Amino acid sequence: MTDAIDLPASSKPAAPTVRTAYIALGSNLGDRIGWIETACKEMDARGIKVKRTSCLWETEPMYVLDQDRFVNGACEVETTLEPLELLDALQDIENSLGRKKIIDKGPRNIDLDILLYENLKVDHERLKIPHIGIPEREFVLRPLAELIPDKSLDHTRPWTLTRDLLDALPPSSTPITTMTPLSSHGHPPIQALNPSRKTHVMAILNMTPDSFSDGGQHASAGLESTIQSFLDAGATMIDVGGQSTAPRTPQVSAEEEIGRVVPAIKMIRQKFSHRDVLISVDTYRASVAEAAVAAGADIVNDVSGGSMDPDMLPTVARLGSTICLMHMRGTPANMSSLNEYPEAEGGLIGGIAKELVGRVAAAEAAGIRRWRIVLDPGLGFAKVGPQNVDVLRHLEELRSWPGLQGLPWLVGSSRKSFIGQVTGVPTPKERIWGTAATVAAAVQGGADVVRVHDVKEMAQVVAMADAIWRY
Repeated sequence: MTDAIDLPASSKPAAPTVRTAYIALGSNLGDRIGWIETACKEMDARGIKVKRTSCLWETEPMYVLDQDRFVNGACEVETTLEPLELLDALQDIENSLGRKKIIDKGPRNIDLDILLYENLKVDHERLKIPHIGIPEREFVLRPLAELIPDKSLDHTRPWTLTRDLLDALPPSSTPITTMTPLSSHGHPPIQALNPSRKTHVMAILNMTPDSFSDGGQHASAGLESTIQSFLDAGATMIDVGGQSTAPRTPQVSAEEEIGRVVPAIKMIRQKFSHRDVLISVDTYRASVAEAAVAAGADIVNDVSGGSMDPDMLPTVARLGSTICLMHMRGTPANMSSLNEYPEAEGGLIGGIAKELVGRVAAAEAAGIRRWRIVLDPGLGFAKVGPQNVDVLRHLEELRSWPGLQGLPWLVGSSRKSFIGQVTGVPTPKERIWGTAATVAAAVQGGADVVRVHDVKEMAQVVAMADAIWRY
């Protein structure tokens, strides 16, 4: 055997230079979001590392108008390929996914275009960089402005930024909206900027013996009849939890938590396969999330925003599931004492927003696509009394906060102690009227999902609130 010989540093081959590029993503045939997600996986598999993504936006066709609406987005990638090599790789991905170009700018299942490559200007018969269509296309500029709002695209006009180009466009005749997929089996995505969208009612299914509100009644009562009643009352989602997050509640093992939630999820999938129901799992543990998704859960609802288990965000990224990132500080054991939001640091709303921007960045760094993220302001978590009312008052401000725009929001106010403090009702189960007011306020503020115990009553509140504010 020949011994390996270390070459002097000067004679070693130079490492390939890693470059940053921005790729436009589009589809208007078949499973539009599915094609885009598959293309991103293909890029990753070929060493074109997807670092960040925009939201996905549903847009009207441009140029060739007689075709279905598009889903468009953009992603930031790192690559060692030169521009023409990158073009070849992207076109090979398109071909491998069955793209057939019949009409220029016509229907296609997948479209991958290089928008920018570092600060290079490329003028080749096959490739123009920056892409010549950027300044006139809202469906390109809007996702690109999410990624690089402060970047100049023209070195001859360095004062003109991506966001300036977007602001200069005339208003579109049909306002575009973001799209957040909720499952892999045909459920309509949330369109968080569609003013006529309907609010999802998420039914709480606590499979714990120590829930603060329902005392674990679902763990022992007739589970199938409970689910049936939720769906008949108007629930579109069921949130299954096996670990209480009430203060001073002892943690159970991950194995016990899995043993509580997985049978319930399997039962829902088996017994209610004919019903159009989404399932989320309420957990902050990666192992529980993975077991729940394998059993049939669509969404991971993490009260810690992925902060309590370092494996959570990478696990959700690998699973390709949608995740709800809730605002919380510390742990359920100490969160109630972490409720100071100094005005000098943005106050309550600024503090929540900035910390959620950080959780979104952590999720993206772990590989979760931006279009797979839902946010929750975390009522009752590191917030006490009037602070929760203040959050409801300012939900619209949170929705429009830089770095959070376009993302859907879940609000969980049901039966919480701040409602009891305002109404003077000490028993959680009796806080229905107060909860109803908070649910209506959440819909008015722009919530896309409300998480509730009293499904029949709150579904009626949501129906009325939607009729008033969602039109």
